[in-house]
Amino acid sequence: MSGGDAAGRLVRPFALTGGRTRPDRTDFTLITTVTAVDPPPTWGARPQPEHTRILRLCARPIAVAEVAAHLDLPVSVVAIMLCDLLQAERITIHPPHPVSNTPDLDLLQKVRDGLGRL
Repeated sequence: MSGGDAAGRLVRPFALTGGRTRPDRTDFTLITTVTAVDPPPTWGARPQPEHTRILRLCARPIAVAEVAAHLDLPVSVVAIMLCDLLQAERITIHPPHPVSNTPDLDLLQKVRDGLGRL
């Protein structure tokens, strides 16, 4: 990779986010799922190509980490772009289901029995 390529790669996320370094919301975790709104409302501003790619990826529920991997962009950049799409009412978000602090004794018993049979 030449010096120009490396510099271009560093500038690109900055340009995608309009210079923002943090998302407006904190509820975009790695495992938050996002889904495109169907039918999409009209968007006043012309979306960036990456916004369009995100919307295509979100035709079915997909995790934030998967979106970042498909776009080959840092999760922090994708979270900022997802905030834009959420604000424009182009996506919905689904937080991960809370994990119970109470252990599932039936599941633990099945695991123990399975390990005992090994």
